[in-house]
Amino acid sequence: MALINLRDVVVSFGGPALLNGLNLQIDTGERVCLVGRNGAGKSTLMKVLAGTITPDDGQIEHKQGLLVTRLKQEVPHDTTGSVYDVVADGLGKQGEMLSRYHHASQKVATDYNDATMAELERAQHALEACDGWDASQRVDTMISRLELPADDEFSSLSGGMKRRVLLAQALVLDPDLLLLDEPTNHLDIEAINWMEEFLLNYRATLLFVTHDRMLLQHLATRIIDLDRGRLTSWPGDYSTYLTRKEAALEAEEGANALFDKKLAEEEKWIRKGIKARRTRNEGRVRALKALRQEHSERRNRVGTANIKTQTIEASGKIAIELEDICQHYGDKNILENFSATILRGDKIGIIGPNGAGKSTLLKILLGKLEPQQGSVKLGTKLEIAYFDQHRAQLDAEKTVIENIGDGSDEIIINGQPRHVISYMQDFLFSPERARTPVKALSGGERNRLLLAKLFTKPANMLVMDEPTNDLDVETLELLEELLIEYKGTLLLVSHDRAFINNVVTNCLVFEGDGQVNSYVGGYDDWLRQRKQADDKSAPVKTGKPKPSNQTSATKKLSYNDQREFDALPEKIESLDTEMEQVQQALSDPELYQKDAHKVAALNARSNAIEAELTQCYERWEALGD
Repeated sequence: MALINLRDVVVSFGGPALLNGLNLQIDTGERVCLVGRNGAGKSTLMKVLAGTITPDDGQIEHKQGLLVTRLKQEVPHDTTGSVYDVVADGLGKQGEMLSRYHHASQKVATDYNDATMAELERAQHALEACDGWDASQRVDTMISRLELPADDEFSSLSGGMKRRVLLAQALVLDPDLLLLDEPTNHLDIEAINWMEEFLLNYRATLLFVTHDRMLLQHLATRIIDLDRGRLTSWPGDYSTYLTRKEAALEAEEGANALFDKKLAEEEKWIRKGIKARRTRNEGRVRALKALRQEHSERRNRVGTANIKTQTIEASGKIAIELEDICQHYGDKNILENFSATILRGDKIGIIGPNGAGKSTLLKILLGKLEPQQGSVKLGTKLEIAYFDQHRAQLDAEKTVIENIGDGSDEIIINGQPRHVISYMQDFLFSPERARTPVKALSGGERNRLLLAKLFTKPANMLVMDEPTNDLDVETLELLEELLIEYKGTLLLVSHDRAFINNVVTNCLVFEGDGQVNSYVGGYDDWLRQRKQADDKSAPVKTGKPKPSNQTSATKKLSYNDQREFDALPEKIESLDTEMEQVQQALSDPELYQKDAHKVAALNARSNAIEAELTQCYERWEALGD
């Protein structure tokens, strides 16, 4: 069943339309990923779907009573109150009354008197007046399901936990369509894995924007591509989309080349003069005018970024050597007897939760922070370029040109002078955009500017702290290719799992209590090696055991209970098999195009199986204890 249908929607803010005659249908149960370059109009489309932007033209049809909620890309700076308050705020007026009742209840529990009881009664009456008891259960359920600390102050939480709270706020209304704008931005790997797992199991209809290719590959049942104001739909996963998109672009280039050849021939003919003005050739003249009009309206694809590093003399064989490094902040143990040798050409990925100490380790590696214990030796002929995730190297008040040229119109690239405007076009900044103040740029544009600034400096060691945030996938993949081919040494802090897999040769992983361990390979290699180590150290399997029909030797069951207990393993096995079949059916993208009613039925059956499995496991545990 179609939740929402956009027909010939047009949105323009001056200049070429961001959305130009756009058509889109989203069906119940789909998980749709919206892809496109920075500035293509993805956020605008999400605002149209959320109802916060009215199109200039076109129609929007939606299911009666459609409820849409949106998780924005950035955490609002003005959000205050407890976690309970923030989640309840998603319910509007009901949430306001609910928070008042919640705080009054807490006050009575800690300071019981006539005044606090009177306030509790007033809050209770106000909540009943707006039918708030059902809302109370929904808030409690969402806080429990997302494992949130209800009474903690929102401002005191980590970035990952804040986004989890805001997700609960978006979900508490039980929306028909959930819009997610870069849901994993600035999250650490643990939080990203949690988000991915939750969304896979939530059974909601999603439309999301992400630069995380692993999340995209695992989560999306369909990909929609916004390119030059037009939207195309690509059923299937990300790898299928890439193959088909490349073929479509090649076909487009071929068609444009034939069109341009025909136009050139007609222009040559019209210049012959008198023959073109004969009455019998007026139709050909009109056709030429139509060709000219079509050519003037054609929006050619913007070129790809041209990212290159500068050549420089190689550093010494040993780039950095650390021995018995210890670093503590109060009671927090950041590094404990950490030793490592980084050789020229190594590409090191640094992985760990937010706040674990990755930035501290970088500062120690670069000699910017003296460790409390141990020694750091930097190699010879080392020239370092540093990419700062907080973009502190950019002056927000200056223009793009001023940030790159430092007052000069020319910069030196590989020993040759080059105009700043020409250099910035390699990073997809038009001359007009290059004269724009940095404070007016999007997050993706600022990251591209920082990359441009980074590569103006010759370096044989790159230190990059979260370089992939806010980049569109195409620019991210170009950066990835450059780093793979880079001959110098690379230190990379990133939470992008696919990026780590494709770029690094070794990982340094923060694994708690000051322990930083080294693993060969990328993210998936780390997971595999860690699992092998865990299996060796824990011969007894952990986790939920599969039921068997052996009861405890000390417990005697009744005849009926014993029969029920003996039948449970087979029943659970059957339910597990059916669940796998249902999940396999739901993962088929064609299902959402052909039979929306079947999608709803399969989702309902999946929920029923899950509930039945829970009951079976609980019963098996009760009888077996």
